[in-house]
Amino acid sequence: MADYYDILGVSRSATQDEIKRAYRKLARKLHPDVAGPDKEGEFKDVTAAYEVLSNEEKRRLYDMGGESAVRNGGAPGGFGGSFQDIFDTFFGGATAARGPVPRGRRGQDALVPIEIELKDAVFGLDTDITVETAVRCTTCQGSCTREGSGPQTCTACGGSGSVRKVTNSFLGQVMSTTSCGVCQGHGTVITDPCLDCAGEGRVRAQQTLSVRIPAGIEDGMRIRMSGKGEVGPAGGPQGDLFIEVHVADHEQFTRQGDDLVCDLQVPMTAAALGTTVTIESFDGPEELTIEPGTSSGVSLRVRGKGVGRLHRHDRGDLVINLHVQTPTKLSAREKELLRELAEVRGETQPDAKLMSESASVFTRFKDRFL
Repeated sequence: MADYYDILGVSRSATQDEIKRAYRKLARKLHPDVAGPDKEGEFKDVTAAYEVLSNEEKRRLYDMGGESAVRNGGAPGGFGGSFQDIFDTFFGGATAARGPVPRGRRGQDALVPIEIELKDAVFGLDTDITVETAVRCTTCQGSCTREGSGPQTCTACGGSGSVRKVTNSFLGQVMSTTSCGVCQGHGTVITDPCLDCAGEGRVRAQQTLSVRIPAGIEDGMRIRMSGKGEVGPAGGPQGDLFIEVHVADHEQFTRQGDDLVCDLQVPMTAAALGTTVTIESFDGPEELTIEPGTSSGVSLRVRGKGVGRLHRHDRGDLVINLHVQTPTKLSAREKELLRELAEVRGETQPDAKLMSESASVFTRFKDRFL
């Protein structure tokens, strides 16, 4: 038989996508229903080539030893196989005696990144995401075969999924049972594959899913959606989908644990005399009272207006750090007024001195709360 790569018209370094495209093109051209019964032999050759080259393990065996290596499972005799092959040689291949291996396998897990706003992490979010994944082929419904046909019993193993072989050892000839290299232990082969999925039972498609982002989720956390990953080969069960959440930076607010933190600039006069200001929070307008004599470094705390806590119904706090603005550009009148204030307070020649850290902390505490 001709070289499988030549049959499909691809190079020996061809990717799986290139092999699949080449097969689909030839299968549509040579299928007996299209080209007539005279092309049935060529169609079977193309299908046999694709059956081997589309399977990584079969392709590896074929590249090492040709068609015979694939048919014999890559073990021409002796102890050239794995430890399991040696074990099977002496103990009768117990693992292969379980019967044909199901063709359908569990699909792979998938990881999808998603970016949300800080506000969405505070309150939680219901959203839709679109992912490209492997889904069940709607043409063959995962059977891998063309409509009206089905998997054919493997002639190499008679449908058992395993074959017996005689190997030579220092003990003489030993009969062993191994997985069939032609059908890969399935007991059947796909001779008339579905043209839409190339006999895989699944295709790539975009899928839209609804996702619940819980309140309190942190940057880098993952949400697991069981059974929403890729459909397995031959319509096998789906893997899981993991959604990795990234929280975008916010212009005013930052997150510290379950608290929201922001900075608020207050004019010197307002800090000295006291005032009421309104800021815009995620919950709407929030009114704050600035006590007379407030200095920079004082923090105001609004209970329950922070980030929602995971798996709980309460929230952290909103923390506002106050920064008192000292004017740098003064009019003549403003300077005059400040000089008058300094004279009244006896601060025209202030007695400046360094303070210890403990003293300054105590003073701020006293000024704020006493």
